[in-house]
Amino acid sequence: MERRVEMKVDLSTLMTEQTNNRSQNIDRLTTLEIIELMNDEDQTVAVSVKRELPQISKAIELIYESLKNGGRLFYIGAGTSGRIGILDASECPPTFCTPPELIQGIIAGGKGAVFKAVEGAEDSKENGEYDLAEKQLQAKDVVVGIAASGRTPYVIGALEYADRIGANTVALSCNKNAEISNFAKIGIEIIVGPEVLTGSTRLKSATAQKMVLNMLTTATMIKLGKVYGNLMVDLNPSNAKLIERARNIVKKITGVSYTEAAAILNQTDQKVKPAIVMILAGVSLEEANYLLNRTHGFVHKAIVKAKGGKLACEK
Repeated sequence: MERRVEMKVDLSTLMTEQTNNRSQNIDRLTTLEIIELMNDEDQTVAVSVKRELPQISKAIELIYESLKNGGRLFYIGAGTSGRIGILDASECPPTFCTPPELIQGIIAGGKGAVFKAVEGAEDSKENGEYDLAEKQLQAKDVVVGIAASGRTPYVIGALEYADRIGANTVALSCNKNAEISNFAKIGIEIIVGPEVLTGSTRLKSATAQKMVLNMLTTATMIKLGKVYGNLMVDLNPSNAKLIERARNIVKKITGVSYTEAAAILNQTDQKVKPAIVMILAGVSLEEANYLLNRTHGFVHKAIVKAKGGKLACEK
């Protein structure tokens, strides 16, 4: 068992540990006043995220190139940060029909830490390295280290290991000049200011992290051709709700009846993209799949190809 050495950590300079002057009397407010104050503070989060859009965009391009070329995306963090990474990763397979291993979330302390805090798990750099090594990390992968404080040893260890392997790295924190930014190719620092409850980064900091991860995966999947218009045409119809959504998507895009949409989806094994191409391009299932393969899964490009048109990149 690894021996932990106790050391004094100075958190006083971190913005996430500062006192919020607006909430100093929060214990004397009414219920409505408490949540009005919290809501007011939450209004500032999106503005804080907006300031980092250029860095977020760079991270998306990095992730897109990796996934396009057979790489994987790993989120790694401790506590709330780790849980948010797992949440975003776990929602990609049903939303975008990605294999579970493509985007993975790793949390300090293992799976049990998702449901119950594992004290001290974040203090080991070695464990961050070990948990990534277990995933057989490769140079073509991307690692996003998440830590509101920006100084979590577990995340630093993971980023250091990823760098040694040659993988691309992104650091997501909520403090200016965060330590983890020094260990990543791209640093994203969302400065949300002091929390309503001093140091409780499960509040604004966590909201900011969730917003950023939403952008990383959603924009990447759009760039990978998993969206047509603003509809999820590569969803995995794994339950009654999603089967119903698939039928309505096909109906909305193609203009066929609900019954016709259901019939076509039965032919495609409930896959939305070939169903759309079959209807709008007037081709067979085999031809639709061939066209989608030729156009790297982009529905609109497959339809243009089927109709003998030239894509913009071919002109």
